[in-house]
Amino acid sequence: MSFKKETPLANAAFWAARKGNLALLQLLLNSGRIDVDCKDSLGSTALMVASYYGHKECVRELVLQGADINLQRETGATALFFAAQQGHKDIVKLLFEYGASTEFKTKDGGTALLAACQYGHIRVVETLLKHGANIHDQLYDGATTLFLAAQGGYLDLIRLLLSSGAKVNQPRQDGTAPLWIASQMGHSEVVRVMLLRGADRDTARHDGTTALLKAATKGYNDVIEELLKFSPALGLLKRFCLFVDKLLHPSLPLNINFHMNGTSALHAAVLGGNIRAVALLLEAGADPLLKNKKNELPSDLTKNERILRLLQSRAKHRKS
Repeated sequence: MSFKKETPLANAAFWAARKGNLALLQLLLNSGRIDVDCKDSLGSTALMVASYYGHKECVRELVLQGADINLQRETGATALFFAAQQGHKDIVKLLFEYGASTEFKTKDGGTALLAACQYGHIRVVETLLKHGANIHDQLYDGATTLFLAAQGGYLDLIRLLLSSGAKVNQPRQDGTAPLWIASQMGHSEVVRVMLLRGADRDTARHDGTTALLKAATKGYNDVIEELLKFSPALGLLKRFCLFVDKLLHPSLPLNINFHMNGTSALHAAVLGGNIRAVALLLEAGADPLLKNKKNELPSDLTKNERILRLLQSRAKHRKS
């Protein structure tokens, strides 16, 4: 793709597109002295600029003047990508009216749909899906639409994606699943919704960490509570339990005593001084006598008297 040299008039057109100055933009385009698809040093066009900044009338004028909707910047981004990234639903709809395509990808595999999901623009996502965007789009590292929405904690968007066919357990190439990333970020409501929709709570990432271990390390007690409510063995029963005011108790998580390099969720909670997390894990069946790779018990890792008493009491009970 050849890049034309920037000129003062072209720069003025870019300025008009950025500021939404329709009159100046029309004057420049009608002068016949600039190409409607002229590019800056990065390959951006005036249409991309107007789409990014949300100036609908400037976008319309550029399209009517013959701007190529599907031109790509050096990075691979198109006008549709920028409008979706910034959440400009009306511009996304306008670009579709004139033939915008959802197929183009950036150098890292990004699409307009992935960009909208990353920033939580649910109305843009709805529009993109109605116009044929692929719910299964992935970045080249494997991150899916659901993964990006889970990372941002966009609950309503996550519900939309799941109802549109997004795969709840599809991991990134490093094994990081949407549930894992939501747990790491502390999005407890997202964790709850994904568990209800069948997310596998006990799957470990390639480095061995699970969602529970990560939540305990970070000290996200609300996430820990949500994770401890569920057991894969219960199937549909676990969903029913949430709607009867927790009258039933799900069985214990399979990975409650799971440890990575000798560090369990209980070890992580103790190290963080998080007494509530320690209590939650012990109540759920975490083993206070499990040693880490340094041969240390959880009680060896704390000087907090309340945590120490709690661990010693549970250890004594376990021995008896």
